[in-house]
Order: sequence, then C-alpha cells, then structure tokens
Amino acid sequence: MTTFALSERRSQASDLEAALQEVERLRAENAQLRQAISSHATVDRAIGVLVARAGISPDDGFGILREVSQHLNIRLSVLAAEIVRHARGAGLPPRLLGELHATLTRRAETP
Repeated sequence: MTTFALSERRSQASDLEAALQEVERLRAENAQLRQAISSHATVDRAIGVLVARAGISPDDGFGILREVSQHLNIRLSVLAAEIVRHARGAGLPPRLLGELHATLTRRAETP
C-alpha cells in the first residue's frame, strides 16, 4: 500500500469516527428532547387538573406547581406526574397534599 493510500484510509477512518460521534450526539439530543416534550405534556395536564379542581387560571396553576415544587425541592415534572396520578384516583403523598393545600390557601388569601 502506498503512503498516499494509507493516508487516505486514515482520513476516511477519521471521518467515519467523527460521523459516528455526531450520530451519538444527535441520538442523545433526540432522547433529551423527547423527555422534555413528555415532561411538558405532563405539566400541562397537571395545570389542567388544578384549573378544573381549584377554579384557577392556567397561569396561576403553573405558578402553584412551581411554588410547591420549590418548597418541596422536587422536580416540577415529578410533582406534575403525582397530580395527574391523583386525578386518576391515586392518593397524594401527605407532604405534597399539605403543601398543595397551603399554597392554594395562600394564593386565595392574596388579593
């Protein structure tokens, strides 16, 4: 094999490696975007539950989710999933239920 042919093969191997790395990066990004879409949909459903059950606006529903999430130090998507499960008949953990009621009460008392 000539020096030129060997150099060409190394270049092709390098290009292939770069392409494979890019494919892996894109796969990871795709997985993250799919998770973000799923989390967003769950948060939207939880807001809908709060709107329907508490008679509040969607903006207030999001604010309540955010506040409870921060007070309990749990991810917004985890909190939203719990609220959606509760709407389907599951119980809420006592700590979450208490914080949700406290936040709703605080918000109702604020003009």
